[in-house]
Amino acid sequence: MDAQSFKYIAIGLMSFGMAGAAIAVANVFSSLVTAISRNPSAEDKMSKYAIIGAGMAEAMGIFALGVAMILIFM
Repeated sequence: MDAQSFKYIAIGLMSFGMAGAAIAVANVFSSLVTAISRNPSAEDKMSKYAIIGAGMAEAMGIFALGVAMILIFM
């Protein structure tokens, strides 16, 4: 196999990073819904942390996409 083949295999493996980010964001918000259903009065406090957690999880997917784009065009 040549270097071009390994490059495309690596790009395909980057999709696991993006899928992991999607699963993490879904996990954050499903936990938020469960927590709000148990304690509705704490919704304001929990929502702020859920947005921060979702942003951090989504950043990993964006980094994986960035590395994949660098690999494609370099």
